[in-house]
Amino acid sequence: MSTSRSSQAPPALDVEAVRKDFPIFETGVAYLDSANTAQRPRQVVQAMVEYFTTYNANILRAAYGLSETATARFEAAREKVRAFLNAGSTREIVFTRGTTESINLVAYAWGRQHVRTGDLLVCTVMEHHSNLVPWQILAGERGARLEFVDIDDHGRLRQDQFQRLLEQGPRLVAFNQVSNTLGTVNPYREMTAAAKAAGATVLIDGAQGAPHLGFDVREVGCDFYAFSGHKMCGPTGIGVLWGRRELLESMPPFLSGGEMIKAVFLDHTDYADLPHKFEAGTQAIAEAIGLGAAIDYLEGIGLDAIRAHEAEITEYAYEALSEIEGLRIFGPPPGPDRLGVLSFDLEGVHPHDVATILDRHGVCVRSGHNCTMPLLQRLDVPATTRASSYLYTTRDEIDRLVAALHDVKRIFTR
Repeated sequence: MSTSRSSQAPPALDVEAVRKDFPIFETGVAYLDSANTAQRPRQVVQAMVEYFTTYNANILRAAYGLSETATARFEAAREKVRAFLNAGSTREIVFTRGTTESINLVAYAWGRQHVRTGDLLVCTVMEHHSNLVPWQILAGERGARLEFVDIDDHGRLRQDQFQRLLEQGPRLVAFNQVSNTLGTVNPYREMTAAAKAAGATVLIDGAQGAPHLGFDVREVGCDFYAFSGHKMCGPTGIGVLWGRRELLESMPPFLSGGEMIKAVFLDHTDYADLPHKFEAGTQAIAEAIGLGAAIDYLEGIGLDAIRAHEAEITEYAYEALSEIEGLRIFGPPPGPDRLGVLSFDLEGVHPHDVATILDRHGVCVRSGHNCTMPLLQRLDVPATTRASSYLYTTRDEIDRLVAALHDVKRIFTR
């Protein structure tokens, strides 16, 4: 797998060559919002266009050639996801609309079967709402207790609190691989091992981790892992839930109708085998094929090379932003536990105003609460401005960001 660690330095990434694969950069925009959604290379777009123009048909429902080709390409994409995650079987790979739906699927189909009154569910204050609200709803319905691991002053999870919560024997532990606001890379291997030793079922939100670090489900040993296609150069509307086969087998369907059935009678229904039991209705066929093409693209470049490039860009951006008077960056300093997500506060200027003026300079950033309102309450700020990088980010884009921020300061301090 491209996610394997090597003692040798990864090859240098030819960023200018990479950028030629992305038509969006022909517009001249400085795109620093990849944590929100990544840009798509031509290879992904072409794979989807090929489906629409040469073998557009529904899957699993017809015996003619177009349908058989579409089915084969759809299932080939599932195999690419399996290999990307080093899963044991494609039966463990469920296509969803994204990380949000994947987590809701687990909360509904696993949670309502296993969580009882008085059970403890453990989450963290840095979670995206998609990995928090479903557990709030489940805890409220089941009379369970939902507790949260806090962060320290550097934006890292407090492992002392985590250990104390594990001593109470939680039913579920759910946390993100990487924070979408702080850029913190959590010690997910160690946390998973500790949670499993405490008897918990473990779900990891990989929306920000999969595109940059990859993931090996067998090495980490969690029970569920979720990620989205559009954050890793794939299309929107497609995501993945990986789950242990024995758990998925025991879970009832999340949605019903269409391809999730094997046989229907007036008094009962026999459900399809995995993974189709959880894939009701017509699937996002082109999107799944596009996700497969995105995986091919990223692995062709190499996740190690992408990670090394992001580390260099993150350090460059962190140092440049740190020199701006009145600007505060949240999260750990550059290092192995930090990805290229830089959320910051500029004294005296609301993040929405910052983003609006940056847009006048052709610089795209995120402003707001990043779907992490409890975390921002913990940080005591109403919102942040967030600049996030990826394999195509250049130093020039960071320089444009810094120059535009100086213009923000000029406008609001004159």
